[in-house]
Amino acid sequence: MKTRIIYGPILSRRLGRSLGVDVIKKAGTKKNCNFDCVYCQLGHVDYKIKGPEEVEGAVTTEEVVEGIRSFHRNIENLDYVTFSGTCEPTLNLSLGSMIRGVKQIIDQPVCVLTNSSLVDREDVRSNLAEADLVIATLVSGNEDTFRAMHRPADGIRLDNIIKGLQAMKSLKKRPRLGIEVMLVDSTNGYPVNSTDEEITKLIEVLKTIDPDEIEILTVSRPPAEKFIVPVADTRLKEIARRFDAEFGRDRVRLVLKGLRRDRSNMQHENLEEEVYDLVLRRPCTYEQICASLGISSVELAPIMEKLVSSNNIISIVSKKGTYYKAS
Repeated sequence: MKTRIIYGPILSRRLGRSLGVDVIKKAGTKKNCNFDCVYCQLGHVDYKIKGPEEVEGAVTTEEVVEGIRSFHRNIENLDYVTFSGTCEPTLNLSLGSMIRGVKQIIDQPVCVLTNSSLVDREDVRSNLAEADLVIATLVSGNEDTFRAMHRPADGIRLDNIIKGLQAMKSLKKRPRLGIEVMLVDSTNGYPVNSTDEEITKLIEVLKTIDPDEIEILTVSRPPAEKFIVPVADTRLKEIARRFDAEFGRDRVRLVLKGLRRDRSNMQHENLEEEVYDLVLRRPCTYEQICASLGISSVELAPIMEKLVSSNNIISIVSKKGTYYKAS
């Protein structure tokens, strides 16, 4: 069973045109992760695990290298190879050897998107050190809010994550370290991280980590919990100004809905499989699928009809439009 190699825009502006690699989930296995985030665009976690030793469906270094070798030739002007996927990539302890293998066959830099849950482990930091860029999630400086938003597996604590990120920044050989701050609001008073008090605490913690860059964003796709909603653009800009004042504007990136990027040219070998892989990775609207794969609505229509009628994908209607996701 091959690993999933997916081309498409990454939410981070930093990554531009990226080739995504999923190193955990294979077809037929459960979605396993050590977080069950209230804002996750892929829905609830079926099988919440404590660590790498409990992973089901981890792919091998050989599978990843062969997937990149055969796939990247179809894409021009690629900016990054990004390890992310349908759950936490650092749960695969072969991540470091995968990155080394990929770097032997492709010139583009390698990024890892991580939920930061395992950065207190030395073996995980060693794997991450092979990358050129690590974008690590940190949503709060308060343990209670962290637990409410991520609903982590037993044994994962915020203070250990903070210490792990500090250790990452202190590595002699290290990647550039970015922190992704996913800000959310709620409709029912659920603990969230967009209040003034939360932002003050988060800034305090980030100063101890001293990341190279900070990215501020909010949910743009239907989250796991219906009571979780995006933070308004005006509020996001207000928070970004606070971060600018503390860390300097050159280190802070604000992601707002509707930003567009130039696309690379892509040759398609199996368009139906590429559409399915894209919505497996993240729910997308019809327009987003077309834009991501560089195809027209005429090309996409029969594929969507087939995937929906066979129940391989389902639609979710939200205030922002109709999204499609893997069933």
